[in-house]
Amino acid sequence: MSRGATPEGGAVGALRRLWRRVAEPSLVRRGTGWTLLVFFLIWAALLGFEYARNLRNLAEAPSLTQYGDALLLALDELDDPSQAGAVMAATERWTAIRRTQNERLRGIVLYELRDLRGARVYASEGWAQAASSPDRTERYWRYDRTSAHWRLQILNPRRTESAFLRYNAGFILPYLLVAFPFVLLAVWLTVRASLRPLQQLARRIEARPADELNAVGVPARYRELKPLVQALDTLLARLRGTVARERAFVQDAAHEIRTPLAVINAQAHVLAQARDPAARTQAEAELNQAVARTSHLARQLLDLATLDRAGPSCRSRVDLAHWLRTQLGPAARTAMQDGRELSLEAPDTLPREIDLGALESVVQNLVDNALRHGAPGSRIAVMLRAEGDALTLEVRDDGPGIEAARHDSVFERFHRGSEPRASGAGLGLAIVRQAASRLGGGVEIVEGLRGRGVGFRVRMEAAATIAP
Repeated sequence: MSRGATPEGGAVGALRRLWRRVAEPSLVRRGTGWTLLVFFLIWAALLGFEYARNLRNLAEAPSLTQYGDALLLALDELDDPSQAGAVMAATERWTAIRRTQNERLRGIVLYELRDLRGARVYASEGWAQAASSPDRTERYWRYDRTSAHWRLQILNPRRTESAFLRYNAGFILPYLLVAFPFVLLAVWLTVRASLRPLQQLARRIEARPADELNAVGVPARYRELKPLVQALDTLLARLRGTVARERAFVQDAAHEIRTPLAVINAQAHVLAQARDPAARTQAEAELNQAVARTSHLARQLLDLATLDRAGPSCRSRVDLAHWLRTQLGPAARTAMQDGRELSLEAPDTLPREIDLGALESVVQNLVDNALRHGAPGSRIAVMLRAEGDALTLEVRDDGPGIEAARHDSVFERFHRGSEPRASGAGLGLAIVRQAASRLGGGVEIVEGLRGRGVGFRVRMEAAATIAP
């Protein structure tokens, strides 16, 4: 035996493994627990039923009435007081013996027998004290009737509610304990048989290859398994779509980024080998342009990856009017350098809670798209307005516009128009659509400015907030 490996350590390890197995949630144990709960409820219901019957007996005491009437009828056959007294004494002794043999019954039944003239024929010991006690109605049921020869009175001790519940709780419990193992066995067999199809389904799913995303392909014969199989098939279909989109996206991205990288490689070689200053200047300009295009493409790819990522949006409190003016500052300077006009129509202040990252993607890509496709002297108009918790952002220009036949395809990824000035990768409008969806809205194409160009209207949701 190696050092440190003791029998106690092995026993402790076995106990720990046993404890983990016992502590692990189990449907069989859950079914057993519910069975115990059901038995407890049955026991409580039976006890409540007997308690209700006891309350009725407390009010009516039908058994005492029947007993007293039968005794009075038997006494009516006697007209000798001594004989009637002897019968009453024997009845009292018999009653006392019976009550001592039955643990449910406590106390002694007291009797008094009188003739029709009122003379006492028989009275139990302690009758006078019990009959004159002020709480006799709480302590005894009373029987008092007169026949052809006698007047019979009986005081029968009442059972307290606590004594009744204590006795009946112990009386019912053994029957339930006897039935419990048989019911538990039936529940265990039922749960085990019911879980077998689920275990078979789990084994089939576990045996599938890691990259297998086709439907489960298990015929769900049982109605309870159909929602699970349908949910798994739906999830796998979504995963197939996601994987297909990611593969297509990676392929398109690799194809798009290959061109600027090839330009960078070629112009870097030209720049290193050129002896003519003019050739070096041209190579440097084309190299910088390729680097800028690659950087722009990388940023757009990262934006798409961020917007595609599932998860709740991160909202921030901000004055959107001031924020938008700040965002449009660099674009306005670029437009002025190209001899174009960039205008903004927005409220003075517009405090809102919104996902600023998604909104920034919308603004930057729409404005950049208008700057890329516009000609010198053109106009770009940006408008922001609020209607309750809804926001509308519009970016319009008077550039070349988009043919109506391509309105449905311009939001696809890596889609480029036929306009010769286009130099992007075809991701800007795809990013706008994804960002608008993340903002709880959508984007649509509208008319441009002065009957020319194109416009984009983005609707989104933003919670109103109080301006600081």
